[in-house]
Amino acid sequence: MLLRFSFLFLMVFFFGCQDAPAPEEKAESTVVDEFAKEKQLMAETVKAEFLHAWNGYKKYAWGMDGLKPLSKTGANWYEHSLLMTPIDAYDTMLLMDLDEEAKECKKLIIETLDLDVDMEVQFFEIVIRLLGGLISAHQMDGDPQFLELAKDLGDRLLPAFDSPTGLPYRMVNLKTGAVRDHLSNPAEIGTVQLEFAVLSKLTGDDKYRAKADKAMEVLYSKRSPETNLVGTVIDVEKGSWENTDSHISGMIDSYYEYLLKMAILFEDESYREKYDISIAAVNKYLLDKTDDGWWYSHVDMNTGERIRTQFGALDAFMPAMLALGGDLETAKQVQESCFKMWKDHKIEPEQYDYSKNEVLSGVYFLRPENLESAAYLFHYTGDRKYYEMGETMFNSIVKYCKTDEGYAEIKDIRTMEKQDDMQSFFLAETMKYAYLLFSDQKQLDFKNTIFNTEAHPMQKTW
Repeated sequence: MLLRFSFLFLMVFFFGCQDAPAPEEKAESTVVDEFAKEKQLMAETVKAEFLHAWNGYKKYAWGMDGLKPLSKTGANWYEHSLLMTPIDAYDTMLLMDLDEEAKECKKLIIETLDLDVDMEVQFFEIVIRLLGGLISAHQMDGDPQFLELAKDLGDRLLPAFDSPTGLPYRMVNLKTGAVRDHLSNPAEIGTVQLEFAVLSKLTGDDKYRAKADKAMEVLYSKRSPETNLVGTVIDVEKGSWENTDSHISGMIDSYYEYLLKMAILFEDESYREKYDISIAAVNKYLLDKTDDGWWYSHVDMNTGERIRTQFGALDAFMPAMLALGGDLETAKQVQESCFKMWKDHKIEPEQYDYSKNEVLSGVYFLRPENLESAAYLFHYTGDRKYYEMGETMFNSIVKYCKTDEGYAEIKDIRTMEKQDDMQSFFLAETMKYAYLLFSDQKQLDFKNTIFNTEAHPMQKTW
């Protein structure tokens, strides 16, 4: 639709000085022009709200991992700051052409990020936030210092893969390489491949991708032979399942996402085959078509028997992934349910029982997935209703989550009471997807770009 709008604009511009346009042509041109103005206004609004959140961080949490917007303090994940918010926010600033903010953010990262600390970190979270952020910073900015930091971090994270199976431990010490926590899940195992594979391409060292690919191969081999589904918890030392609940929510979700995104970015047929087999199983056993919408449930991975009719904010990534994978019809149906879940509650709940229309967890963590899916569907279909879905969601976030110094999570959407946290992904993902939905950005070539699960753009520059 955006291309069509651009084409219509050019036609009017080049031929407008010749014969007078027919009334219907003038009307269509006016509609296009008005929508372009509306989009530009929304994009500028998103940019202003991003700056509001960033300025709150600068004022009260500078140099720390994140902002506590209600108490107006900063906080770190671990003993030492890893600059979560600046690294997560940097490529969003570049997309928004916020040159001054990007300059000061880059200076903070290059001059103060210290990875040589005797401190254990959660492997998966550091990969998607920091490693992904540093890689995208290098690709968009061009400064080799970002790649040096990414390589240093990648080397410090590699010991996590040193289990008997090759599946990574959940925790790893950045200085000593000591590992801990042998009970992991498909999301934390299968959502590191993009970052390590791109790091291999950029450094010319295959060791990063080799470790990550092996982990995915082993994880995929552990799927149920009866259903092709995976469970929730797996022992990385024994390779045995400790929890056989299968779903598309947290602890599994982005495993499916990375099967597809690796297939696309690297044109890898083996990943595409894994994705096709996996998504067919998900749609066979998990997809629940009810009178109230299309949802994804929880089932036993070995039998496919339904356990719970539970859906939630994290599950709302699914329409985006389905659209990216080419299944627009299922994506459209599921997005209707995702938006209904949001609209019926003013803001989406973290967990929801769709068969009972019951909120199971009312917290809202400033999550991006529902907005992300609207942005993907608008990109692929050009249908303005997805733009309007995104507009409704973004306006709700501003209305209920904005504070005088940044944005805060909602403790319970039934009361709209706020809680004191603004996680870094709000700037990396939620604000970025809103901006991409509303803007006509020219920073990225979408034909050669895949977003990691933290919305850091990984670009095919090789």
